[in-house]
Amino acid sequence: MADREFGFETLCLHAGQIPDKETGSRAVPLYQTTSYVFDDTNHAASLFNLQTFGNVYTRLSNPTTAVFEERMAAIEGGRAAVATASGQAAEMVALLNIMESGDHIVSSTKLYGGTYTMFAVNFKKLGIEATLVDPDDPENFRRALRPNTKAIFSETLGNPAINMIDIAAVGKIAREAGIPFIVDNTAASPYLCQPFKHGADIVVHSATKFIGGHGTTMGGVVVESGRFPWDNGKFPSMTEPSAGYHGVRFYETFGDFGYTMKARMEVMRVYGPTISPFNAWMLLQGLETLPVRMDRHCANAMGVARFLRDHPRVAWVNYPGLEENKYHALTQRYMPKGAGALLSFGIKGGYDAGVKFIEGLQFVSHLANIGDAKSLVIHPASTTHRQLSEEDQVKAGVPPDMVRLSIGLETLDDILWDLDQALA
Repeated sequence: MADREFGFETLCLHAGQIPDKETGSRAVPLYQTTSYVFDDTNHAASLFNLQTFGNVYTRLSNPTTAVFEERMAAIEGGRAAVATASGQAAEMVALLNIMESGDHIVSSTKLYGGTYTMFAVNFKKLGIEATLVDPDDPENFRRALRPNTKAIFSETLGNPAINMIDIAAVGKIAREAGIPFIVDNTAASPYLCQPFKHGADIVVHSATKFIGGHGTTMGGVVVESGRFPWDNGKFPSMTEPSAGYHGVRFYETFGDFGYTMKARMEVMRVYGPTISPFNAWMLLQGLETLPVRMDRHCANAMGVARFLRDHPRVAWVNYPGLEENKYHALTQRYMPKGAGALLSFGIKGGYDAGVKFIEGLQFVSHLANIGDAKSLVIHPASTTHRQLSEEDQVKAGVPPDMVRLSIGLETLDDILWDLDQALA
């Protein structure tokens, strides 16, 4: 079986798990434990010295979480992964693993509001500076590079701007600069887009969204491709002895999963943004139906986009699946199975009309989330991006009249009915 390249749907159901011989459990067991018994003192010492693989404490690793991590690495086409408590935690771990005070990051401006704040405010307090650029022209990333730039960051599909990044073009710029290209693939999901195939080096997810799929469970994950040359001279923390972990040289010792081991042992261990085993177990349930759900999300979203495009009360619609959309060609290239569940639109009448619309919906839920099996709506300028100035909101792709929809799995005609009656 090891010689076969299994399909995506099969990996979502089986990757990372062999049913245990003791119980024969077909489902992944939930190991709800904080710690693990050592064989003897030598075994304990070898675990702490990273000479033996095994579990020490659930802040570092857990058998249930390990299945989730291996499964995520498999469906992204990556080498290894580390799970975190949330998507925000995943971004923090991914970047703090290779950055320190005095370093610089270049990022797309089209970001989720919490990520924008992390880069522009919180990282700045740590001495890490971010330059945010318009991602529609990949050369903007190159122009913003500095000698101390340690990463380029972007979302696959910007949330809530719903812009498509040219992954291959930006990845080429990062490669030529000798720095990793980190991609947040949350809005696309691994089923619709696999950034490693196009030049990304590290992928992060808010697994809270489409991975879990039901709005019940928080989680995040960082996946590494295993292909980035960390010994190129720009990342001494990956190649020199670790002051925080017994002098181990992570890249020399662990090779193509050295980045993940460093993230686990230096960032997760110290800062502690660990996912609970129960949450990892819940996210595994979501992964099992990810391909089926994403097909339905895409089909429903396309139907909604066409309906809104032709509606007399709608001023504009942004959905990359529409042929006239400016990102349609890029989306066809990187997301051939579908353009995802997110779309945005503007209502004639502006802000006040948007308020009436949201309050008039019957079952489309008004809340701050995406990727649920249920359809969701929000006004980003007054919620997720409220902390930004009006100027920065526009840079982030959030005009004041924008309404964002995350289209769920309901009967399409029912979704259209609710939208139509609220617009009326």
